[in-house]
Amino acid sequence: GSHEEADNENLGAIANVGFITGDECVAVIDSGGSFREGELLREAIRQQTDLPICYVINTHVHPDHILGNAAFKADNPKFIGHEKLPAAMASRKQHFAKQFSEILGEAYQGTEFIEADNLVSIGKPLRIDLGNRPLLLTAYTTAHTDHDLTVYDVKTSTLWTGDLLFVERIPALDGSINGWIDAINTLTELDAEMIIPGHGPAFDGQKSEAWQNLLRYLTTIREEIRFII
Repeated sequence: GSHEEADNENLGAIANVGFITGDECVAVIDSGGSFREGELLREAIRQQTDLPICYVINTHVHPDHILGNAAFKADNPKFIGHEKLPAAMASRKQHFAKQFSEILGEAYQGTEFIEADNLVSIGKPLRIDLGNRPLLLTAYTTAHTDHDLTVYDVKTSTLWTGDLLFVERIPALDGSINGWIDAINTLTELDAEMIIPGHGPAFDGQKSEAWQNLLRYLTTIREEIRFII
């Protein structure tokens, strides 16, 4: 596995970002690792459809998933996140601003830390509809972070995992290893036909070695650390 670093050459574009189009409007899922990446994502959407962009969904606070948010401000979308996302953003934004303005240079210019105004509570999945295209948003207890959110596209049985799944990449932990293992066990039961991880290639949900690989990695670390302690 490789660990990717954001820099000004890749515009911070190291995570999987995307969008889903319904009959009435578009939802963006993670906005990218820089303001510039957010702009490029918006241009890509506009090449596909003129429908309004009604939602920007952030799966968690890590900069490669949220720094493009401001590129969608003019669309006046609802920004959606986990109930703990606002606190996570507030506690990190000064650090992110300092670090990523230096790393990204020009690509950072225009960045704003836009907080989610629609929050998803743990134990209460939120259903939104883009027009004949329902999405189910689920908030998790502490796993990869303390504010992970997944998006399930019902019509195509596609699961956007955010960073609850890394494929062929070394996972970063910013939460609880036990919680993450529990979340993986929950997600594998969903039986989605297509899986889009936070990092790495998307894959057919029936070929689930990716989940098993991550589970093995996390379980091994947990056992080894227990042994050391």
